[in-house]
Amino acid sequence: MRGEPIFADLVRRAQALALPGHRRVLGICGPPGSGKSTLAARIVAALDGQAALVGMDGFHLAQSELDRLGRADRKGAPDTFDADGYVDLLRRLRTNTDKIVYAPEFRREIEDSIACAVPITCDVPLVVTEGNYLLLWPQVRPLLDEVWYLDPDPGLRRKRLFERHLAHGRSPEQAAARTDGSDERNARLVATTARTADLVLRKIE
Repeated sequence: MRGEPIFADLVRRAQALALPGHRRVLGICGPPGSGKSTLAARIVAALDGQAALVGMDGFHLAQSELDRLGRADRKGAPDTFDADGYVDLLRRLRTNTDKIVYAPEFRREIEDSIACAVPITCDVPLVVTEGNYLLLWPQVRPLLDEVWYLDPDPGLRRKRLFERHLAHGRSPEQAAARTDGSDERNARLVATTARTADLVLRKIE
């Protein structure tokens, strides 16, 4: 695909994966604030029943466990997720197509995950999964049929993060510290994985 795609191009690319009788998985990856969740939700909505959305963030370790491990200040780093649980779910989604598979969902309003909140029914041919570390964890990539990497303007991405933190009750000082601290460290780590994506998107028209 030459140049920056329009959204309709991406919908057509996703539709090509959504073949009846087969379960495929499309990954949408990128650093914090890159727009993964928004794009994934738009793709699923555009496919109108042919796709379901599963977020990697559903596998955040519970806040109580992060506190116990002393990792609460690094929430969002790779070791603050249940990566093995996420891999197990992806395997089940690919192979257990004769029954409903339930996925967890991360709720930002409570900063925790809800188990079995997302039902993936048997007739859904495409699962769209999004998250930071789809290309970092080696056991995940073989379970994805395609991976798109979002790489927007860094200033825009950081602005989104700052505003998100404000919207979730942090002070301007706390929002800036989170954006410039753990979020930026995680973003630099995720950026090292972009080269293995099938498609890199810097701007979607």
